[in-house]
Formats: sequence, C-alpha cells, structure tokens
Amino acid sequence: MNDPAALRAPLLSARRFVLKLGTRVLTHDDGTLALSRLFGLIESAVALRRAGKDVILVSSGAVGLGRDALGFSATPTDVADRQACAAVGQTRLMALYQDGFARLGVLTGQVLLSQSDFDDRVRCLNLRATLTRLLRRGVIPIVNENDAVSTEELAFLDDGSSRPVFGDNDKLSALVATELAADLLILLTDVEGVFDSDPRGNPAAQLLTRIDSLQELGGAGASTSGSGRGGMRSKVSAAQIAARSGCHAVIASGREPGVLARSAAAEPIGTWFPAREDSLQARRRWIAYATAPRGVLRLDAGAVEALVERGASLLAAGVKAIEGEFHDGDVVELRGPKAELIGRGLMCFDSGAARAWCAGTPPPGIRNHDALVHRRHLVLEPQ
Repeated sequence: MNDPAALRAPLLSARRFVLKLGTRVLTHDDGTLALSRLFGLIESAVALRRAGKDVILVSSGAVGLGRDALGFSATPTDVADRQACAAVGQTRLMALYQDGFARLGVLTGQVLLSQSDFDDRVRCLNLRATLTRLLRRGVIPIVNENDAVSTEELAFLDDGSSRPVFGDNDKLSALVATELAADLLILLTDVEGVFDSDPRGNPAAQLLTRIDSLQELGGAGASTSGSGRGGMRSKVSAAQIAARSGCHAVIASGREPGVLARSAAAEPIGTWFPAREDSLQARRRWIAYATAPRGVLRLDAGAVEALVERGASLLAAGVKAIEGEFHDGDVVELRGPKAELIGRGLMCFDSGAARAWCAGTPPPGIRNHDALVHRRHLVLEPQ
C-alpha cells in the first residue's frame, strides 16, 4: 500500500482536531511519567490552536498516576481500588495539563464522561453544546472517562455473556470526534501504526499506511500494547467509527518527534483511515455507536437478506429469539444465524410486546407488515 503524501491532502483542510493520548505515550517503559514528551505534545497542541485549529484532548493516564501514588505495584483489578486510583490520579493528571498549557497562555477545562452521557440523546446534545462553547472561548477541553464513578454499561456477546461497551478512551475519543464533527482524530500510542501482523512476533510485519475497508485489515490490529485498557484492536475500532462518521483518523506513535504537526501537515506518518464519503448522519451515528445496546434480536437468513439486500424494515416474522429487557425507543443489536453482527436498530416496541409478537400474539392494533425496527432507525454494519 504505497501512500505518497499527496494522497493525504484532505488532512490539510482539517480545522477541528481530537487528539487521544494513550497511557504508554505519557509514560516511559518502566511506567514512570514521561514529562518531556508530555510537554512536547502540549506545545504541539498549542501550535495547532495558534494556527486557528480547534483542539480537544482525550487523555488516558489517571489510573496509572493514582496507582503509583497509592503504592500499588500493578494496576488493580478490583473495581473499587481502580476507582480510587482514578480519583487520585485524575487530579494529578489535570494539574500536569493545566500547568503545561498555562505556561503557554492557554486555558484548559476538564470534562469527565461516562457511557450514560452518550446513551441519552438530549444529554449527548448538551455535551456537544458545552464542548463547542469551550472551543469558542479558546479553551482546550481535556476529556477523560469518569473512572472514579463509572460502572461500565454492558453489551451482549455471541455466547450470551456481556462486556463493557465504553471501557477505554479510544472509543471515547471517537465518540467525541463524531459528536463534535471533528475533521481529524489522531490516536497516539507507543507503536508506529497498524501492521499487517503482530510486529512483536513477526519481524517482517509491514506497516499499513492506509486502510479504507474492513477487508484490508485481515489479521491486523490484533496486537495489544501497554498498560492501558485499549490495545491496537480498540484503536482500529475507534478509527473505523470516526471514518464512517465522516472524520479522518490517524493511528501513530506518540513517541515520534513532531507527530501532531506532521499528521496535520498530511505527512505519511502512521496509519490513515480516510473519512468515508457515505458517512452517517448524526442520529444514525448515535444509534450505531454512541448509545449502549439494551438487547439482541436473533434473525433468520430471510430477515438478514431483506435488511441487507432490499433495505427493508425488520418484521417480527424474521426474528428467531430476543435477548435482554428493553423499552420502546431503546437500541438493540441485530445478529444473523451465525451470531454475526448485522447492525443496530431503534425498537418500536418493548421487549415484552416484541416477544409476544414473535411468538404469534401481536399487540392490539398491530398489522402483519408493521415493523419491530423501521428502516429509518436501522444502521447496518459496513459491508
């Protein structure tokens, strides 16, 4: 995949940047704080701001700073201990940022978020308004997940188990970028970008300088890195969310000198995920990525074909099983016969009425061609 700098020319017109700094960017290999690197990135962010760009910073590192302060030898797995580390570390992290930016005459504002801030569409719009107002006042917002109080929402997996849907700052940075209509999301980590295989086990692994589709990934993005929760797979997922929402994304090494300036100058550094021309509109982005799914609808092959090939709404006849409890207006995952993710949709009925309808007892007044999920409120996975 040759990638002459000219091919990244669209990045030159970027006006709003979201910069995500991973834990491994802010620390040395032994886990100690890399102050000179941190202040170098702060200087680069200020240079972008002085060039007339909007800059939002999404930063990891609070748990690590609190862990050291509280005397843990490793990041604790106990939720309460981890939240205690976050509470102590967050103040230390913000003090570093406030001091660094203040030395250069720039104000910062702390914004702590959790999944619930994105679940509700009204709260999501209020968040957008707040961040936009901060940017208009010349402030650089410093965003982090509210680890000190967050009880991560759960999404259902293929085997019926559940997982956190908002457990790292990679996805948070992608959601902030999409809600703020950012032009470029830069995800900084401790590796050069996305490789075609894990470079730790394959010295011949090649850096992928541009990724346009899921098919190009193959086994890429499987490696994990560092002491943070988000490995490369998480960063690739975040970059794909941004690209499908109309925002360019670059995954690059935060240890590379001048990485922010070089990314903004469209140099071929790291891995570029171009913004898709068929980007999702705001409400559909919220359905697809921002809110946590409350259940799963298992579909038969006929329903999948109707959704994917004909752009149809989802009817009760094509649903084989319903998992989870939800209300009308909640978002659910749609999965096919092999448990593959087909998309997400906004339910027209609650779980009780939906189960009864699928079992042959539709709610009063319902017609056979009425939909469980209307096509206007359905977002399919990219093919």
